[in-house]
Amino acid sequence: MKKKIKYTDEKIGKVKVIKDFLPKPDELIFKEENVKVTLNLSKSSVEFFKKIAHKHGNQYQKVIRNLLDKYTSHYSE
Repeated sequence: MKKKIKYTDEKIGKVKVIKDFLPKPDELIFKEENVKVTLNLSKSSVEFFKKIAHKHGNQYQKVIRNLLDKYTSHYSE
């Protein structure tokens, strides 16, 4: 942007105050209680999740947890 903006001293007009609708910062943290489990998975399944996680810069346990969360939320309705 090489063109400079030229500001003028003009009236703004009628101003309308909008109620704050954004959540508080601490409400943005979606932390659900986790339960630690031990689970035996096939080697090929673990390798699949590790590959997906590595591709997206994440941990494979989180990928599995997200998959299970989406599955359970879909069928719990």
